[in-house]
Amino acid sequence: MKRPITRGSRVRRLLARLAAGAAVGALLGGLVAQAAQPAVAADPGNSSVSVQGRGEFKDMTFTVSQTKHLTSQAVTVSWKGGTPTAFAGTQFNTDFVQIMQCWGDDDGTVPGNPGPSRTQCQYGASPTTGRGSWPGNDIDDSRKVFYSADPTNYGQDSQYGAANPNAPGEVPFKSVDGTLITSNLQNNRLYNYNTTNEIDFARTSADGTGKEFFEVQTAYEAPHLGCGMPVTRDGHTAPRSCWLVIVPQGHLDLDGKPYADHTQVNAGSPVSSTNWKNRIAVKLDFNKVGATCALGSKERPTSGSELAADAITSWQTALCASGSVYGYTELGEPDARARLENDGDSGLVFTTRPLNATDDASYAPVALSGVVIGFTIERRARAGAPDSVRKLTGTKVESLDLTPRLVAKLLTESYRNSTWGSVTGPASSPTPAKGYGWALKNPDGLVSDPDFLTYNPEFAQLSVAETPATDTDLITAIGHSDSARAVWRWINADRDARRFLAGIPDEWGMTVNPNYSTNADVNAAGVFDPNRDDYPKSDPWCTVPPGADTDQKQCMIDFHPYVDDMHAGALHTRRADTLWKSTWDALASPPAFKSPGPQTVGSRFVLTITDAASADRYGLQTARLLNAAGAFAAPTGNALAAAATSSSDASVPEIDPATATAKDAYPLAQLVHAAVRPAALDAGARKDYANLLRFAAGAGQNTGTGPGELPPGYAPLPAGLRARADKVADALAAFKPAHSAAGDDASGDDIDGGGGGAVDDTGPSYGGTPGDPTASASVSTTPSAKPSFDGGDAVQVTANGTTPADPANTLRWAVPAGAALGAVAAVGAPFAGGAKPRLPLRVPLPGGRGLTLLPEEAVLRDKFGRLRRRVGL
Repeated sequence: MKRPITRGSRVRRLLARLAAGAAVGALLGGLVAQAAQPAVAADPGNSSVSVQGRGEFKDMTFTVSQTKHLTSQAVTVSWKGGTPTAFAGTQFNTDFVQIMQCWGDDDGTVPGNPGPSRTQCQYGASPTTGRGSWPGNDIDDSRKVFYSADPTNYGQDSQYGAANPNAPGEVPFKSVDGTLITSNLQNNRLYNYNTTNEIDFARTSADGTGKEFFEVQTAYEAPHLGCGMPVTRDGHTAPRSCWLVIVPQGHLDLDGKPYADHTQVNAGSPVSSTNWKNRIAVKLDFNKVGATCALGSKERPTSGSELAADAITSWQTALCASGSVYGYTELGEPDARARLENDGDSGLVFTTRPLNATDDASYAPVALSGVVIGFTIERRARAGAPDSVRKLTGTKVESLDLTPRLVAKLLTESYRNSTWGSVTGPASSPTPAKGYGWALKNPDGLVSDPDFLTYNPEFAQLSVAETPATDTDLITAIGHSDSARAVWRWINADRDARRFLAGIPDEWGMTVNPNYSTNADVNAAGVFDPNRDDYPKSDPWCTVPPGADTDQKQCMIDFHPYVDDMHAGALHTRRADTLWKSTWDALASPPAFKSPGPQTVGSRFVLTITDAASADRYGLQTARLLNAAGAFAAPTGNALAAAATSSSDASVPEIDPATATAKDAYPLAQLVHAAVRPAALDAGARKDYANLLRFAAGAGQNTGTGPGELPPGYAPLPAGLRARADKVADALAAFKPAHSAAGDDASGDDIDGGGGGAVDDTGPSYGGTPGDPTASASVSTTPSAKPSFDGGDAVQVTANGTTPADPANTLRWAVPAGAALGAVAAVGAPFAGGAKPRLPLRVPLPGGRGLTLLPEEAVLRDKFGRLRRRVGL
């Protein structure tokens, strides 16, 4: 029986709506702030720069792969002509390279190579605890400089430390907003070891060469550097440039003589005056951090597949000149489709599959990309490994071969150390916890699995600490997506993987974690359904670490945390930070386990499921995957195109891993479609979306890194698919509703066209012969000088060069303003727009960070789209 509605319950409901509206408004405000940054790394032409070393390093040449039109991404720093790195045990001893990012003008200290002051470099945030396995000595990976009361001390710094001759001084850090930090810089309030992009130790190989992938940070990721923020000088406004600084460490001590002690690290801090004289600085020019289109312009919303994110963000910048602004909100494809089904005038969504509950949608192919398994793995030779292997210690593994069964083992947490602590005792007589006897038969992790070594024999000579943070799991994104569905379809299409999931041991006796078995006789919790679109954590294992209090319980979500999206997975893999929560923080409120930060240099091992564009953006290596033809294929442009030739000839072509039988086809290629419901849109919206489709199928398929071009990680659409998109665009622009409302015509007036209606003879038929794919791309590719962002004129971006952390920046009002508007909207009606969102509600933020909301289910059932329109966003 329903409970009566009382005045108290009405008040509670009203308060709940206010809270829910405030939460969603804040979420929208966060989206406004996030959307202000273009994601594409625009770099028209080759902007690589090579610089020669000086003094002891005069024979070394350093090259930075990209120096212009930078955004949040990775660049390659390589060098040659160096002396091979020497080690003192596992610590770096001599001849290595250190890299950092800095801000500011030339300080004039090295006339032949302009560069910044050492006080303005993001460096020195090495771990402050647990240094036993760290390859540094608390000097070379910090801002500490040696100082002694003895004036003859050869390591005396020229400026810092004199105030306290009994202890090392520290080179202060000065932020772009003037904040000065003078002490305890290893974990300061502006950056720490979880957020810094510094590279403390980079190895020079036996042939004198080296290579690192350096994460470049904009003002969003590092507000204290301010890179890319608009700065006005002499009446001219331009994005703030920054510096990439390289400090080579050699085999000479600070007094100019060779190191006498090779049993420990000898190098001093790179920001000490002696080492700083050898620094190499390379100027970095950034895309403007902020909006790229005119503020206040009428915005056409788009949402959906993360696979389209980098492409649509590139196209946005080129389409500004057309007079239309296209916003983009990342949303899992199942939720994006449901939203469009329930609210057809919510705009355009990107999807790889058709809508379920309506047949009045039009679909245009716009992008060809794929899901990849990206990795950062460094070689660490086993004891007794041959010299040929030991010489490669510290270098990066460039290639992996993975089968569906191996990926299934990782996703089902079937390696012994995935359920960390479920098997205890010595290796000679291990003891399993109740219900975990199955783990005794299984390898500790991927690297000790004979199945993996069959395809990757190099790892038989490598040592990997097989923990939850290394080779027992994949970093995966939370939520439902077509990308996750593609991975499971690939697994299910493979006979060996299906047998493994059913509980049949592999050739070496390894069995599936029963909680993931598709066999009811094996899985006591019921049958695991592999026909899914998410990455579940089905194992209920929790444990209290040895010596810990009973309330210090760790569970699978601590051992294997989710990330917010695939982009975040790529970023954390670049940083070698799996987010494994293994360190107890008694000072947290409430006390909890936290991540210890990135893995130790020289022995990193991180795997993630991400998208090809994000992997390329952050310089990840990607695995070759076994395809239906029995061959291993990498996610190259040709391999993506080969898979696309097998796509079904339906109105919404989809790539099925089971039928992508071309020998070189990449099995996880995906074709992204733009879906709209023409009858639910007004004439102006139809025209604008048609222009977007024409551009996407035309100039938007030209590969490159400039505004409007198709970024790395995508393959150009085949001509036939471009022609399909052009036909859909033409039909969309010419669409006439069966019962047209007054004012719904080609004039573009913002009046709802109403009612249903069918596409006439000019409708979205996918027949015909391919024509010139660029013939209809008449939209200018010249970006507008005026900025814009997803959010219309509700919140404005400043143009005075302040960073997001600066209180003067109006972006600080985005979240509270959105909260207030949301609360007002909630009084009138629940927020509406799509199907019930799936828990938890995720909002990805710049640089891989994210906001996760966990409101009550009843609140989530409220609708989203009308609130967005009601508050003017």
